[in-house]
Amino acid sequence: MRNRKLTPYVLVLPAWTWLALFFVVPIGGMLSLSLTTGNVITGFQQTFAVGNYADAVGTYWEQILRSLLYGGCATLVCIAVGYPVAYWIAFRGGAYKSTYLLLLLLPFFVSFVLRTISWRFFLSDNGVVLGTFKDLGLLPDGFAVLNTAPAVVLGLAYNFLPFMVLPIYAVLERMDPHLVEASHDLYANRVRAFVHVVLPVSLPGVFAGVLMTFIPTSADYVNASVLGGTHNTMIGNVIQTQYLVNNNYPIAASITFVLMGLLLVGIFSYARALGTERVMEVHTS
Repeated sequence: MRNRKLTPYVLVLPAWTWLALFFVVPIGGMLSLSLTTGNVITGFQQTFAVGNYADAVGTYWEQILRSLLYGGCATLVCIAVGYPVAYWIAFRGGAYKSTYLLLLLLPFFVSFVLRTISWRFFLSDNGVVLGTFKDLGLLPDGFAVLNTAPAVVLGLAYNFLPFMVLPIYAVLERMDPHLVEASHDLYANRVRAFVHVVLPVSLPGVFAGVLMTFIPTSADYVNASVLGGTHNTMIGNVIQTQYLVNNNYPIAASITFVLMGLLLVGIFSYARALGTERVMEVHTS
């Protein structure tokens, strides 16, 4: 009887050990590093320098806000594009659902950096899109997309779109189609059936998709470097520079925790506004 009670803890022990070694310990080390002072030559001393956080926010508040804005815009683009895709695959994909999902994930077989660089060629001033429109006289010669905020947002949305589609698809694919048929029997048109039946059932997928998209897009630095230029620097670029170029580890670590704190506040606020209890009730009903 006692062994049965211990069995669940023994089974979960490897997972907890993995998290402790590769998540809790590094986070603790970074937290300690964020409170130090010094440099790579003389070394870093633990002085509990809380002022590092004030310096980080005061110096890089613009990049922090820009990162949250770009991440939020990219997430909205992913919802606008990804929800119809997930809906169509779930309800219209038929026997080819797996094929469509494979096509959706196919770009992931290519390096993240290469996919982003390909967008630089795609959005170049004389590329296949803008160049063609300029030749046809549909755009002025001086029109440009590269090194602008829309270019960064488009790159983020493209790279993280599957993280929005897959959770929504997983929920919609398990939805009982008889629910929609019942709504039609009750004289609901397609719009009403979607708003009152399909959308509430899909909320858990949307909730998961937003979390899986907003967090990495807000912390990304590759798209801003490749597509945004010097005037669209995100906080991820600042962290990379502070760690690898300036070797200012305390400031880099403090910026990381500031970003982490803001993301957690945003996530909990989003969960409270959406109502996680209501989401779970819809999901389990």
